[in-house]
Amino acid sequence: MKCPYCGEQNDKVIDSRVGKDGDTIRRRRECLGCRRRYTTYETVEEVPIMIVKKDGRREEFSRDKVRAGLSRACEKRPVSMHAIDQFIEELEQDLREAGEKEISSSVVGEKVIARLRQLDEVAYVRFASVYREFKDVKDFVAELKTMLDKQK
Repeated sequence: MKCPYCGEQNDKVIDSRVGKDGDTIRRRRECLGCRRRYTTYETVEEVPIMIVKKDGRREEFSRDKVRAGLSRACEKRPVSMHAIDQFIEELEQDLREAGEKEISSSVVGEKVIARLRQLDEVAYVRFASVYREFKDVKDFVAELKTMLDKQK
């Protein structure tokens, strides 16, 4: 590790601790050149999840894009930002556990819709109307009928 003060590349680790979130290791180091101390953090490098779009383009999975879509769908609904963040965390974990480097956007969309249906039905219909590209009121009615039939 290169010392941030003098540039020396030799140091010794004085203390190591697991970070508050459990995903990082905090290391306290001392430079063997200038004797100053500094802190570094070590995390696991995650392989990005690539999303294959309908037109064949590939782009990296974006928590921000999912958050924006969910926020729009949950606008003026009793769904907290904490619930949305937890939703996204579980979604990303689910995608990572699939073990695939590339995942179709339709798979991601269906996972979002399935989870959103459990979280808030109105938000689900809002999201589904955009995702499934409802053309007119008949599409809304058909989706609502499906929902009501499943509740019986």
